[in-house]
Amino acid sequence: MLLTLTTTHQPATDLGHLLVKHPDRAQAFDVPVGTAHVFYPEADEQRCTAALLLDVDPLRLAGARRCGRGGSTAAPEAFTLGQYVNDRPYAASSLLASALAKVFRTALRGESRDRPELAATPIPLEVRVPVLRCRGGAEVAIRVFTPLGWTVEATALALDEQHPEWGDSRYVDLRLTGTLRLSDALNHLYVLLPVLDDAKHYWVAPDEVEKLLRAGAGWLADHPERGMISRRYLAHRRALAGQALARLAEQRLADEPAVADTVDEETDGATERRPSLAARRREAVLAALAESGAGRVLDLGCGGGALLAALVGDRRYTEVVGTDVSPHALAMAARRVRLDRLPERQRDRITLRQSALTYRDDRLRGYDAAVLMEVIEHVDPPRLAALEDAVFGHARPGTVVLTTPNAEYNVRYEGLPAGRFRHADHRFEWTRAEFAAWVDRVATDYGYTARISGVGDEDPEVGAPTQLAVLTLAAQAPTRQEDRP
Repeated sequence: MLLTLTTTHQPATDLGHLLVKHPDRAQAFDVPVGTAHVFYPEADEQRCTAALLLDVDPLRLAGARRCGRGGSTAAPEAFTLGQYVNDRPYAASSLLASALAKVFRTALRGESRDRPELAATPIPLEVRVPVLRCRGGAEVAIRVFTPLGWTVEATALALDEQHPEWGDSRYVDLRLTGTLRLSDALNHLYVLLPVLDDAKHYWVAPDEVEKLLRAGAGWLADHPERGMISRRYLAHRRALAGQALARLAEQRLADEPAVADTVDEETDGATERRPSLAARRREAVLAALAESGAGRVLDLGCGGGALLAALVGDRRYTEVVGTDVSPHALAMAARRVRLDRLPERQRDRITLRQSALTYRDDRLRGYDAAVLMEVIEHVDPPRLAALEDAVFGHARPGTVVLTTPNAEYNVRYEGLPAGRFRHADHRFEWTRAEFAAWVDRVATDYGYTARISGVGDEDPEVGAPTQLAVLTLAAQAPTRQEDRP
């Protein structure tokens, strides 16, 4: 079975550094079911292709099953030679995914000793799997890869080219193109190749849940087909799939409001799907940070790390600190940014700290900017004064970017009863006038200038769904009495 990976990033031969496999020589690696070969059909400054060829030995595969090593989850073969006469050596499956994980282990972790910055940078990629068993046909391959940023070409292979009337086989020729980090691309393949095959060559134990969540960090929780992916990856073991989906739901709950961030509208079926409000909110915050020129940034109340992942991937931020009062949220953030896999130079740029926003914390002083993204509405109103003092009075970052829901817009969310908040943990939600009054008072009290805008589609009657404020420390701003020596 064969998989090729091509880039036109220049110099394209940097692909060898990312994969830790030299383009000038072929290499072979022993795997439990055969031999994995890595070679480069083409390698020059403009275009470079790495090929992974897995040569499966049916005798070794059958022997592994008999002695209990990687036992199959499938039913026993219906006839004596069935374990030898099958498509396993030829069609991409979990066998290829396992070989990919062993041969490209460092690249999967997003590490590169020689090109650490490139490993964290999206580059143009093309993936080709010429024979992939795909239960459900090409349409399933499109459903699972397209939401991840890939352009998908999945061509069904004829059952017999000499007899087209027999129809298509269960195999596809898969080609993916996109601009992604190499580690993301490899993790997509590691999870989704066995998902499309809908079978695994080894026994699926409880530790497979952790493997799935680790490889799916940063993308699986938001995937529209996460249910199907989890069930197939875990061989339809209901208890394990339930565990995985519960963990993914926790991640989503930490990052998203309880009410959907979209309002149903009549759209042309050909219209491109718009980004969610959560994505547009993150982009607005990142734009405000970029405009401020900040290099050292606090993500206060970072939750599951949705914003942290974007900050760590942007080299303009030399130091990123995420804080949250919840140790569980910090653990989720660490998994989301793959803290244990980051190259040392990137890992040194990020710190996660447990801290409460209503208490002064000397560790948070002196930063260029701080973000409070969908945070203040989770604070009890009597504790807002303590938050203001801790953030604006004590930590005193040069710029504060904060977002909060616009309560007036709630009438546009179907299914949200009047008077109810968007999330069960919200302590309040402000109208535009209430938010503007609070921002103006805080800016005046603590020596900041402020501007307010909306995020999301502006409704002529109720405004935008999210309110955003950017507060900038005024030059020679006065210090509050309690902070003066």
